Amino acid sequence: MRPFSPARLLRGGALALAVALPFATPGAAQDAQRPGSKPLIVVELFTSQGCSSCPPADAMMSELATRDGVLPLSLHVDYWDYIGWRDHFAKPEFTKRQKAYAHAAGKRTIYTPQLIVQGADHLVGAKPMRLADLIMRHHDQTAAPVALSAAQSGKTLRITAVPMGPLPPNMRLQIVRFDPHERVSITRGENAGREVDYTNIVTEWRPLADWSGQEPLAVSLDLEGPESAAVLLQTISPAGPGPILAAVRTDMPIGQIASQ
Repeated sequence: MRPFSPARLLRGGALALAVALPFATPGAAQDAQRPGSKPLIVVELFTSQGCSSCPPADAMMSELATRDGVLPLSLHVDYWDYIGWRDHFAKPEFTKRQKAYAHAAGKRTIYTPQLIVQGADHLVGAKPMRLADLIMRHHDQTAAPVALSAAQSGKTLRITAVPMGPLPPNMRLQIVRFDPHERVSITRGENAGREVDYTNIVTEWRPLADWSGQEPLAVSLDLEGPESAAVLLQTISPAGPGPILAAVRTDMPIGQIASQ
């Protein structure tokens, strides 16, 4: 969704989002999320440095990153690279993921900026109040019937998923690596002359295991490189990705990280 005024949204968007999201800031004391606790809400933003409508949504992600209980992830797509500026964060697999979401929703067109909340709700454009409503709706829902946990020792990350009730028959465990912040000076294309801050820039989104939920799942892997990481459990179907059932970050300042 491109033909709207970034200036108007920048004036009010971040403030409106800050007022509407009554979560504690990450600076507060953090404990492992226990079974029955509220889920970590994943917000995926499909964005591009070559899209003039995207900076207000990018600013919203920066605000979200200051809130506890929300994991904003910026996935840069490559289909605007032809208009004069190549987004060096963009990867074709992120465009493929956005297309898969569209296919699952029965839609034929993809846009930037587009936000997907908890793998379920689609929002086109920088609409902070609507985004806040969606986050709060998912935050208030009953926790998913699965206990997802991750414990890191050195470079080794050990992940477990334990069914706590009825689960969908097809789920996929995934790891996401992301760069917390970069500032980019854009010299060509629709955003020429702008300096834009990008938050939680996804560098890798990789499946780890498919799971039926019939018995506990345990996965171990080595984490290389400085990027932050998160683990997601998401429903899947032939149509495409579905709701995210649970998510945990692996960079919280605690030894054991768990989510319900």
